[in-house]
Amino acid sequence: MKKYVLCLLLALPFMLRAQIADSAQRKVHLQGAMNFRDIGGYATKDGKHVKWGKIYRSAEISNLTSADLDTLQSRHINQILDFRGPSEVSAAPDKIPAGALRLSLPYGSENLGDRGKMMQQMSRASNGDSIMLPFYTNIESFGKRYRPVFATLLNNSKDSAILFHCTAGKDRTGISAALILYALGVDEKTIMEDYLASNYYRQPDMQRMKKMLVDNYHMKEEVVEDVMGVKEKYLTATFDAIKTKYGSMDSYLKTEMGLDAKTLKQLRKMYVTSQSL
Repeated sequence: MKKYVLCLLLALPFMLRAQIADSAQRKVHLQGAMNFRDIGGYATKDGKHVKWGKIYRSAEISNLTSADLDTLQSRHINQILDFRGPSEVSAAPDKIPAGALRLSLPYGSENLGDRGKMMQQMSRASNGDSIMLPFYTNIESFGKRYRPVFATLLNNSKDSAILFHCTAGKDRTGISAALILYALGVDEKTIMEDYLASNYYRQPDMQRMKKMLVDNYHMKEEVVEDVMGVKEKYLTATFDAIKTKYGSMDSYLKTEMGLDAKTLKQLRKMYVTSQSL
């Protein structure tokens, strides 16, 4: 196992190596969900660290086992934020721990979940960027989708944790994690590392889906890889779109996410620690 991990460390880009190295602490091992991980532990620009065990991200959670639900309860996850649209939710309803609250945030996802339409898009596309980049640059729905995430974080009790997710846990979820980490004071390079780590955590599912789509539906391998994975240019496109419209990320957080100086200070007090980790 150690030899396998070493090979991965050598093969993957440098910025992902830290993700693999700390995956034993970051990844939550569940039978019924993938890409489920803690976004704690990251250093902030002022030398502090995001708290472990408070904020989690994941792909869809419709197949959680009883043991998985016990794991969520043991981690005190009692707020579930779901970015999926109605079709996605209907096809794969969340399984949540007893007593947990679920908040549906489908804004911008109303037309997602149509498998046939997605297959047509992928079949016609010359590359996956033509599908993914418009999604990442359409920031109009972000306010309704992500502002409640910050409201939930601010209203969360000190003994509770939250989980946010979509279907694959990489795009809508990846943007949410990026905004949260930025608000907590994490630098953009580290934010990008967390975002790109979905390619590592989703690797088994990505390989399985790629083989099926290429072999059975004769889709272009590069299109499938683009749509199934994440690229630095995708999240960069989101940040660029925000900066173009709002002038800066800080201005955006204040205007659209409701994070003025006082609220931002409160958020960091709740989720950032000065202790060495």
